[in-house]
Amino acid sequence: MGTIGLAVIGAGYWGPNLVRNAQATPGLRLQYLCDLDADRARKVLGEYSTVAVSDSLDEVLADPAVDAVAIATPAGTHLPVAMKALEAGKHVLVEKPLAATYDEGRLLVEAADKRGLTLMLDHTYCYTPVVEHLRDLVRGGGIGSVQYLDSVRINLGLVQPDVDVLWDLAPHDLSIFLSILPDGVQPIAVAAHGSDPIGAGRACVAHLTIELTGGAMAHVHVNWLSPTKVRTMIIGGSNRTVVWDDLNPAQRLSVYDRGVDRKDATEVGAQARAQTMVSYRTGAMVAPALPEKEALRAVMAEFRDSINDSRPPLTDGRSGLRVLSILEAASASLAKGGVFLPIRSTENASSTAEGVNA
Repeated sequence: MGTIGLAVIGAGYWGPNLVRNAQATPGLRLQYLCDLDADRARKVLGEYSTVAVSDSLDEVLADPAVDAVAIATPAGTHLPVAMKALEAGKHVLVEKPLAATYDEGRLLVEAADKRGLTLMLDHTYCYTPVVEHLRDLVRGGGIGSVQYLDSVRINLGLVQPDVDVLWDLAPHDLSIFLSILPDGVQPIAVAAHGSDPIGAGRACVAHLTIELTGGAMAHVHVNWLSPTKVRTMIIGGSNRTVVWDDLNPAQRLSVYDRGVDRKDATEVGAQARAQTMVSYRTGAMVAPALPEKEALRAVMAEFRDSINDSRPPLTDGRSGLRVLSILEAASASLAKGGVFLPIRSTENASSTAEGVNA
């Protein structure tokens, strides 16, 4: 297609970031910033911007110069806004979550599939150099078989008026898990526990425990009430363990050749078997050098390339459905006191990949 005409829908918290990165991405031409508050949109663009401002979604979608839209509106509006864009023949980049429910998200995936359009999720962390390195390392067998994942995302954050802390923060961690896990390792069940100690009317502190195929387990701790900010993830493997500290730019990743080995019972004598079949391995730690780059710029480049190349993006509609399937099961578990519940399979859902490649 060459240069792609883009409209950003929503000038609130995240919209300005989309505007800035769209304007800095070759091959994208920002045509509109659309917001119900036109004055707010003008303030985002600045006094001398040549980008058009509109408070009418219909006006933006009717313009043939607009090939694609990037949606940064509240989650509850994702279905109507994205569906209108798809029905108008526009490619869609949408903020997490894909929609307010799995069934709504599936409608969007099917609409994109039917029209052969790109539907992409802005799962920004999946485009960071750290996650790109983790994906290669874990999926390439560099840590051996996956044994566990443990993520902590806590800070004194903004208590959201429409969603609990699980729906606000956990999509980041879940999208990362789904991006780096090998094809044969999938979430199959989830248990969620949460509390609302400040009386906000929704969980402000929550823990997810996710059962994975093969016996591995993932854990996510999210919290709006912590006075300190923590962003860590540990991926344990049979050969190596990786620690990611996102708040340490000097050493975000540490790869440890340390762990626990279990000897086969036939390899040791009866006396040794009676004592232990576990040995501890203490090896070196390696901190890979990683470039620093703005992940949202990579998101914009992937959106552009997926449209131009008629291929599914890394975080396509199916990836958004997979996150929603976990979140919905987690919410049901939370309501039932934390019991494990199965995660809905997305294998039979239409995918953006099928639509683009049709």
